[in-house]
Amino acid sequence: MGLNFDSAPARRLPVYLLLDVSGSMAGEPISAVHEGVNILYNELMENPYAIETVWLSVITFAYDAQRTPLTEITEFKPPELIAKGPTALGAALRELGRALDSDIIANSPERKGDYKPLAFLLTDGAPTDEWRGAAQALKARTKARLGKFIALACGPQADLAVLQELADHTLVMRDLRSDMLHEYFLWVSASVKKMSVAAPRALSDTSFNDFPPPPPTIEMM
Repeated sequence: MGLNFDSAPARRLPVYLLLDVSGSMAGEPISAVHEGVNILYNELMENPYAIETVWLSVITFAYDAQRTPLTEITEFKPPELIAKGPTALGAALRELGRALDSDIIANSPERKGDYKPLAFLLTDGAPTDEWRGAAQALKARTKARLGKFIALACGPQADLAVLQELADHTLVMRDLRSDMLHEYFLWVSASVKKMSVAAPRALSDTSFNDFPPPPPTIEMM
């Protein structure tokens, strides 16, 4: 039996935001990240391709990791962000793995499955829990794999070596400023919008060169 394209639900582009809400993000940085998530939401809501395909989930991490359900962009509500505690990056990566297991719809005779998910990680520090095993498990997945995993190192205390080991691509923001964080979320918005158009061409074959160039305040490593 072939895939029933006409009656099947629209294919989804799942997007996961992994956000560091540890104590070092308190004050202006966490406020800017909260504003950035709202910028992302508003930008996507203005794009018809994104409205049709994008589903969004937020994974925050400090003492442990908390995940909002994967939600279509029209129903998404940006969560409240409170900064306190350590940097449980490993917990966030494990939570992402659980999300991929539970959220992602695979191809079946009844419908085409989801497009390859995107994940964007933002952190300003070094992990305070075991993270390498979770990172290796994400890379070793054979089902519900990420299409692209992009990490942003914010400020001078971020552990760049860790991010380069776990992510497909690593970006660096040398100063943790509100305007630079806003520019980053505008770039994430532009990237997701572009990928929502490119998704039908098979996102797994998309290279980072297909993403919009990052703003001048962000370096690509």
